[in-house]
Amino acid sequence: MFSVDCPCCQATLKIDPETQAVIEYKEKPKPKQFEDIEAAAAFQRTAAQRREDAFRKSVAEHKVHKEVLSKKFDELLKQAQADPNAPPPKRDIDFD
Repeated sequence: MFSVDCPCCQATLKIDPETQAVIEYKEKPKPKQFEDIEAAAAFQRTAAQRREDAFRKSVAEHKVHKEVLSKKFDELLKQAQADPNAPPPKRDIDFD
């Protein structure tokens, strides 16, 4: 058997060369996220505010999304009317 370190997750794999199968898998130990209980408690207390801020930002973006799309459409329509013989703009799927 031989050991291999996974390049993605840094886990240690023991592989049997005859069967070419992983026999043992050991995850890399994860470091502690917080040093003490007080730091974890402070993080939890501010989590509600962070969620609320993210929600308000999402709502604000959603309110102006229709306006942004409308302005983009108007601009592209002006470009199309200014040069009717121009080829259509490339889409993401056209780049393949």
